[in-house]
Amino acid sequence: MDVRIGIVQSMKELDVELPDDADRDKVLADIEEALAEDGKILWLTDRKGRQVGIPVGKVAYIELDPPASGRPVGFGIS
Repeated sequence: MDVRIGIVQSMKELDVELPDDADRDKVLADIEEALAEDGKILWLTDRKGRQVGIPVGKVAYIELDPPASGRPVGFGIS
């Protein structure tokens, strides 16, 4: 699952690739909990085990990929 985070006053966004077995509902709950408190840091761990910390006061938006079942597989033309 990919998480894209927009940062206030920055044209760049952070792209964090979470492990394939990451629980989407738990990730959403963790994000909502962190954003509820000003001054908190949102911590995410990517596929390689690296931790990324984002101060919630700097978050402009967060985008999560849709569940994996909605992705097409293969090289066919649709």
